[in-house]
Amino acid sequence: MSDLRSERVVGTDVPRVEAVEKLTGDALYTGDLVLPGMLHAKVKQSPHARARILRIDTSRAEALPGVHAVLTGHELDYKLGLYVVDKDILAKDVVRHFGEAVAAVAAETLEIARAAVELIEVDYEVLTPVLDPMAAIADDAPLVHPDLGGYAYVEAAFSPQPGTNVAHVQRVRKGDLEQGFAEAEWVVEREYTNPSVQHVPLETHVAVVQWKAGDQVTIWTSAQSPFTVRNLFCTAMRLPLNQVRVVVPHVGGGFGGKAGIHLEPLAACLSRKAGGRPVRLQATREEEFSLLPCRSALTYRIRTGVRADGTISAQQMTMYWDAGAYADYAVNVTRASGYSASGPYEIPHAQVDAYTIYTNKPYGTAYRGFGHVEFFWGLERHMELVAHAIGMDPLEFRRRNLLRPGSRTMTGELITEHTGDPRACLDAVAEAIGYGTLTAEEAEHERATGRRIGKGVATLHKAPAMPSFTATAAVVKMNSDGTVVVNLALMEIGQGCNTAIAQIAAERLRFPVERVKVAVERDTDKDPYDWQTVASKGLILSGNATMLACDDLLRQAYEVAGQALRAHVADLDHDADRVYVKHRPEESVTFGELSIGYAFPNGNGIGGPLVGVGRYIAQGLTNLDKETGQGLPALDWTYGAHGVVVDVDPDTGEFDVLAISSAYDVGRVVNPGLVRGQAIGGMVQGLGTALCEGYIYDEQGRLLNPSFTDNKIPTARDLPARIDTAVVETAQLDGPYGARGVGEHPMISVAPAIGNAIQQATGAELLHMPMRCEDVWRALRSHEPIDNWITRTPAGSCRSGLPGVPEP
Repeated sequence: MSDLRSERVVGTDVPRVEAVEKLTGDALYTGDLVLPGMLHAKVKQSPHARARILRIDTSRAEALPGVHAVLTGHELDYKLGLYVVDKDILAKDVVRHFGEAVAAVAAETLEIARAAVELIEVDYEVLTPVLDPMAAIADDAPLVHPDLGGYAYVEAAFSPQPGTNVAHVQRVRKGDLEQGFAEAEWVVEREYTNPSVQHVPLETHVAVVQWKAGDQVTIWTSAQSPFTVRNLFCTAMRLPLNQVRVVVPHVGGGFGGKAGIHLEPLAACLSRKAGGRPVRLQATREEEFSLLPCRSALTYRIRTGVRADGTISAQQMTMYWDAGAYADYAVNVTRASGYSASGPYEIPHAQVDAYTIYTNKPYGTAYRGFGHVEFFWGLERHMELVAHAIGMDPLEFRRRNLLRPGSRTMTGELITEHTGDPRACLDAVAEAIGYGTLTAEEAEHERATGRRIGKGVATLHKAPAMPSFTATAAVVKMNSDGTVVVNLALMEIGQGCNTAIAQIAAERLRFPVERVKVAVERDTDKDPYDWQTVASKGLILSGNATMLACDDLLRQAYEVAGQALRAHVADLDHDADRVYVKHRPEESVTFGELSIGYAFPNGNGIGGPLVGVGRYIAQGLTNLDKETGQGLPALDWTYGAHGVVVDVDPDTGEFDVLAISSAYDVGRVVNPGLVRGQAIGGMVQGLGTALCEGYIYDEQGRLLNPSFTDNKIPTARDLPARIDTAVVETAQLDGPYGARGVGEHPMISVAPAIGNAIQQATGAELLHMPMRCEDVWRALRSHEPIDNWITRTPAGSCRSGLPGVPEP
């Protein structure tokens, strides 16, 4: 769908189309909805991470005036799950994580609902929780899901291991690993870790649901994917799709945490029990941390063989993903990270074993970057440590091993000159930060403060993680004044998609962008299908669908205009206002005259309303072979890099991030302001995960920091003094005007770039994030001998077994 002619709207800095509405407070969100007779819901949460439910007494709550419905798990014979159907709406018999909902109330007011929840009595038999994923895969570990073998799951992509705590195993095999290590001059092996973190959308999860007579259900929800909510809801409730309507107004941020289905089924069941009255259920900030999902924690072991010339000969990668209590998106995160695990590097002999592991913690789900933030922490720190170990400059080591045209990815995909240019991104950030040198000002800063300045770089890549047949559609309708409205189900969650789609439509129609409106509210009864708003796939898929819809509308307009002007459609052209005969431009008809049907002077009518429909589906993708991981999973690859400048106090470990430079190969910039906004926003979010965010549990599995009091996120005061963003444009041939997505990528590899800069300044080897000043201080005083993690010749088996997990 690439159209590389000179554009007039695409590539310009059009202001966000929803900016005024949001800044003035006129934008309406799900939480603003008030319906007649609406009830308010609250849940009772488990104070234990693992326990058997012995008794639930709801009698006092049911007797409280103003209470209309009380539910417990045994009243709800439904299972939920995106890829593995393993979750009850309310816990039955056992609770599997701290904060899990065991009962729920709907009442006239929120205050009454809170009081009723406090009146519910629950007796538990507390059990020892399984908290460490490495312990969870031991042969004698208690099973979080003893019935795993009986759960339904998506068999084409996932492989649960019954009788274990492993929800999925992703394997990738390329080349001959033993041969690759035999070719190596050095073998370097390290382990890297990071914890779970919270998405922290500005708007917490909220749903309003009404279950009417005849099982007609309407769901208003703050969700990223209205059709996914509908499909999962109908599957669980055993309802036909045409009986459930999902409406999504403005969404106050998602970052992946609103991609699946969450509060909607519980609110629906409360509405049904309350006789069809609408029920509103909104999470508090504390419930976001414990009731709702988070980003999965990861332990990543990497073993790399390097030849004498500094090229990588082999790499063995083992990922242990902490899924928490339910599989949700964690199995797909494991899948996506598995086929991306080696990053943008050429590795001829590679092996990946990635495991999704159940534990008794709040469960993991999609998060901006979809696993790549987590594993790139380990991968790019590892590349730095390997370079230092073999005595090569880290920038040169990366350059020497980057993918290039003719390379093959780990799954066998051929890299071409159109795939993207990771080296151009890396070189851009290295130049921007003055990698390898100190300016006179920086040298004076070191002299005056006693702090040391370090400069580090890190690469990144990501492809959309989605089914091979992911599809979407768009509808473009012309109004009688020649303006148009675009309807689609791609959600505006802050990334600017409505603005970008308006620009693409305006470009294709050759209209001013002011004449294009992208409808805000998404409605499964009225809008065309889209899979989900995740994975940075929206610009390509929905952009292409929008272009096709515009083409369809213009085709209809030309057909009617040809009849009106008595001309062949091949002889027609158009501008922003009219369709005309190319060799007689004075003979024309306006779009307004064509928009709802053309009328001849005698009153005869032809045509009809101009409504263009565009459908687009991912092209050429395949499932991955379960044994080897070979296949074509990637719609596109967006490459990028970060360069970071820090200053560090070598005595205390205190450090500041002075500057960040980022570059991404976006294919073609649709809107420079949106790209910069995504780059800065993602970088700040990356700072949070790098420096301060992370769940902390006690030995009983209770979350100790379920609020901003102890679980900090960055603020404007934490921004570096200097932020640079740059783009590389290697056109994506099947992207709209050559564009590819960049929504998730700015967050990826911020953390390792900081860690690499700290190491360059002080020698501190950081293997866990977040990195706090005390971590730097400890690292400065506890260098691990290099002989513990590097050998000159390969040693030991090349295979990585996992206790308690059957080999394929």
